[in-house]
Order: sequence, then structure tokens, then C-alpha cells
Amino acid sequence: MRRSDRLMSQEDTLRVLKEGNYGILATVDAERHPYGVPLSYVYVDDCIYFHSTSEGGGKYNNIKYNNIVCFTVVGKTKILPDKFGTLYESAIAFGEAELVSDEEERLRAFREFLSKYCADFINEGEKYIKAAAPKAMVIKIKIKNLTGKHRV
Repeated sequence: MRRSDRLMSQEDTLRVLKEGNYGILATVDAERHPYGVPLSYVYVDDCIYFHSTSEGGGKYNNIKYNNIVCFTVVGKTKILPDKFGTLYESAIAFGEAELVSDEEERLRAFREFLSKYCADFINEGEKYIKAAAPKAMVIKIKIKNLTGKHRV
């Protein structure tokens, strides 16, 4: 990192990753074109989980082609117009993505989504999971490297 004064502690980097509402998944397709897509996610046991339709699509096809991915989360920001700058915090994870086939792990990931995004609707969410989970895939990113950067 060029600006070592902006390097965030591992503890703060994990906080940004855990508290973020969405992240950007970066993949590469078979023609080597980059593809970045925003998505909701959960962080569990040093892994990032997201879900997608079981029909595949761009994300999944790209991961089948090359499972090395980058995932970026931007935390709190504040524009400083008089200083021509921005206060910010971000976390960038590099890792390997894979389809989660273990049913127990899949259900755990879905329940983590409920806890993070729908905490007031757990009972309704369990019904939703029962109906929707068979039509969805869960993908896990095993984090190999995690860095954080901020300007405070």
C-alpha cells in the first residue's frame, strides 16, 4: 500500500467487513473482461457468503472460469469539499470462491442473512428460507488476504 499512514488495523478492517451492508464482488469472465457487481453478503468464520439464483448467471459463470475474486466493502464516508477530499474506510478481501454444497452450511449462511438484514422477521424468514433455498445457490469466498484502508 502506497500510503501506509492510511492502513487500517486488522480489527477495524474486520469491523468494516462485518458491519457493511453491501460489497462489490469483482470477477473476470472467459474473455478476461472484469465484472464488478454489488451484492449483500454475510461474514462468518473468515469467509464471505452471498447467494444467487441457481440458474447461474454472470457471477457464477465467471467463478467457474476463474475462482480468484476480490470483494470490496466501503464503510463510513464523509465528503470534505473544503479540503477536496473524503474521510472513508474500506476493506478489501482477496480469496477463492466456491459453491457451497453442504446443506447445513447453506442453511447456516441463509440464517446469517436473516440475522443481519431481517432481525425483526426471523420466523417469517425461516418460512422464506424453506421456500426459496432450494432455488438458490450459496457461494463462499475463502479469504486469503484482507486489508483495510482509511482516512480519518
